Amino acid sequence: MPVNTYAPPQLEPIETASVDALRALQLERLKWSVRHAYDNVPHYRQKFEAQGVHPDDLKTLADLAKFPFTTKHDLRDNYPFGMFAVPMEKVARVHASSGTTGKPTVVGYTLKDIDTWANVVARSIRASGGRPGDMVHVSYGYGLFTGGMGAHYGAERLGCTVIPMSGGQTEKQVQIIQDFKPKIIMVTPSYMLTILDEMERMGIDPKSTSLKIGIFGAEPWTPAMRLAVEERAGIDAVDIYGLSEVMGPGVANECVETKDGPTIWEDHFYPEIINPDTGEVVADGEEGELVFTSLTKEAMPVIRYRTRDLTRLLPPTARSMRRMAKITGRSDDMLIIRGVNVFPTQIEELICKMPKLAPQYLLEVDKNGHMDTLTVKVEISAEANVGRHPEQKDALAKELNHHIKSLIGVSAKVIVGEPFSIERVTIGKAKRVIDRRPKE
Repeated sequence: MPVNTYAPPQLEPIETASVDALRALQLERLKWSVRHAYDNVPHYRQKFEAQGVHPDDLKTLADLAKFPFTTKHDLRDNYPFGMFAVPMEKVARVHASSGTTGKPTVVGYTLKDIDTWANVVARSIRASGGRPGDMVHVSYGYGLFTGGMGAHYGAERLGCTVIPMSGGQTEKQVQIIQDFKPKIIMVTPSYMLTILDEMERMGIDPKSTSLKIGIFGAEPWTPAMRLAVEERAGIDAVDIYGLSEVMGPGVANECVETKDGPTIWEDHFYPEIINPDTGEVVADGEEGELVFTSLTKEAMPVIRYRTRDLTRLLPPTARSMRRMAKITGRSDDMLIIRGVNVFPTQIEELICKMPKLAPQYLLEVDKNGHMDTLTVKVEISAEANVGRHPEQKDALAKELNHHIKSLIGVSAKVIVGEPFSIERVTIGKAKRVIDRRPKE
């Protein structure tokens, strides 16, 4: 596991501010953001009035709980620009989600918003161990997806040299890393595994490369995967969190000196945790759904946006702001299989604990008569030397099946394939679940 040798950075004053100073700033900015949304976005005015609340009712941070939530459905119902709070001539850029279900969610930025975004991503890269002058290899996708350009602008703001590689062309990714010798890579964790696979296929030891820091985001990943990547690549693997509806990457980021969950940049994004069933705010430390309110966004403020990510708020450590625990799943992609709640990350954790299995997997959910069935496809690690002996694959399948049954509580059919038998992602996020059950 890498040893952190990064010199302490020069932090912004807000990163070490007292709790009282931070809360005072949040309340001031929160009042502005709620008023800005009410005055300039008809959707928010209507929702506030329907719930019987007004911006003047916001006198303390706790009063935010009186206000209605914003959901992805709200953004889609106001497609494309109905949630914008400024005239289009003041919108410098638009991004959008992939739109895999229905219309995409569209977000807009003023020039000041882009400046704020660059600053929080620069802060995130610095928290990860990056410093001015470092070379950053960006393998997040560019375009309407916020990942590539968010990482790009933040790295430039910090004073780094950016390689705008984007996703795909894995062999060329490896060649560029070999030739240009970047210190930092920003990429989805699943695609990082693909890059490491390609390095090893080409006879390159990942530990021999120039990479020292991996800033991974855009999809959930487990502590077990962190350890696997760090040991395999000889890097510090750090978690960056964000979502386009709130800003993009850089809403929160782990500090390399602690690696104990992403620190939320609370001077720009106010977090709450709610019970996903009742909508009630729960105390820090309790698990629930993460909700964000933007504090400084001009073009598209979001008030109490339900992220659907399940996590907990944790006390500050390396900075004065609260942290979020690893995301255990999403309230809207949780699999219910024969009455059991199953998150893909739970199964990923078990796979990563078996060194003879590669950290690649695919979950297939089907319906056999009235019964749900779960098939877990995994593959042998290239270093396992299991060969093609069916009895060894059967033993691994039985072991993983046992762990899934005993620790998660659901029966599964486990299929252990050859190395690289599961399709790798080349751009964006890995597809981990295929749910073929009929939609009711």
